[in-house]
Amino acid sequence: MGMNDFTRAYAQQLDKQDPLASYREEFYLPEDGIYMDGNSLGLLSKRAERTLLESLADWKELGIDGWMSGRHPWFNLSEELATLNAPLIGGKAEEVMVTGSTTVNLHQLVASFFKPEGKRTKILADALTFPSDIYALKSQLELRGLDPSEHLVQVDSPDGRFLVEDDLIAAMTDEIAIIVLPTVLYRSGQILDMPRLTKAAHERGILIGFDACHSVGAIPHDFHEWGVDFAYWCNYKHLNGGPGTVGGLFVHERHFGTAPGLAGWFGSRKDKQFDMDHTMTPAEHAGAFQIGTPHVMSLAPQLGALEMFNEVGMEAIRQKSLALTTYMMDLIEEMLAPHGFFIGSPTDTRQRGAHLSLEHPEAARICKALKKHHIIPDFRAPNIIRLAPVALYNTFTDVYDVIVTLKKIMDDKEYEAFENVREVVA
Repeated sequence: MGMNDFTRAYAQQLDKQDPLASYREEFYLPEDGIYMDGNSLGLLSKRAERTLLESLADWKELGIDGWMSGRHPWFNLSEELATLNAPLIGGKAEEVMVTGSTTVNLHQLVASFFKPEGKRTKILADALTFPSDIYALKSQLELRGLDPSEHLVQVDSPDGRFLVEDDLIAAMTDEIAIIVLPTVLYRSGQILDMPRLTKAAHERGILIGFDACHSVGAIPHDFHEWGVDFAYWCNYKHLNGGPGTVGGLFVHERHFGTAPGLAGWFGSRKDKQFDMDHTMTPAEHAGAFQIGTPHVMSLAPQLGALEMFNEVGMEAIRQKSLALTTYMMDLIEEMLAPHGFFIGSPTDTRQRGAHLSLEHPEAARICKALKKHHIIPDFRAPNIIRLAPVALYNTFTDVYDVIVTLKKIMDDKEYEAFENVREVVA
């Protein structure tokens, strides 16, 4: 970029050239601020609101008949959403199910595929993954009478930001039964080389699964072609399904017929479910890994939200996302250089997800100062400001205004008016 490019006019010119610009009108945006926290909770779209209200009307007008009638019959709603979700993760529709939550789905998948025997009694994970995954893995080991301190192997990071794939592969010993890794690290935004890791695991006879919470809706995936054994994710971040909305899971078709570790009524084959037999007939696809009745009002917004992703396609979303984060990095280096910030995200676009991690010793109070300016960032202890310009509703002008505001906060030391401690919900 040239010196003349560090102007608001240049950002506005980029917005005029943006082929996805019209999708911004689909969302309810803050009236007097800028939202940069779509990697934690995506904004409400008008389409998601519409499909939620339609399902609410089905309940209001039809009562129990809403299960098989109405605008969006509830009995097959998870399967309908799986068809919409599948292209985003590169799976066949029958390999995907929209069900449960991130951690419930992880419990289900590990309960189904972790089969310790002989020397293979350990789970391989990493030291930077989201804590909930580790809680679940430890509890799965304990349920089998295995000590997590011995049977959970966590690969360390050399710098606390990034993982080295060579280190992960070196840890794939003949004691490992199953591997669970993130697709994108929630702190730094590093994308792991999923095809390489999957190939290495399978060469060693190990099953591998991925937590796609910070990548689904942000980067393209090809889980089926890569041969990934299983994956799971939430649909409330980049996919804008709403707070606490139902999650998703993927099971490669070669594992169809594997008995669900945690069996439940809605994992039944649809035509057998209401036989009410005490011997379960599982669905013959990823639907077998459902457990309980779907949360209809939490599923419904996804119908509208996912329409847009299928219209636009993940390649276009990824292209704009990288343009936004690259522009943001250029502005940070130009405007914030004197203020001690460090960009803790990959500079290589092949390795960078959809958010930037900006590190600073005063990060907590800087986030509070940004909120005073009606800019919503995301804080991660101890020193990370996560900024996520989302392709469908953020603009290059948003990015420019955020960095200019951040410069003002630092120049004027506005952050000193706040305590450097996180809020209860960070």
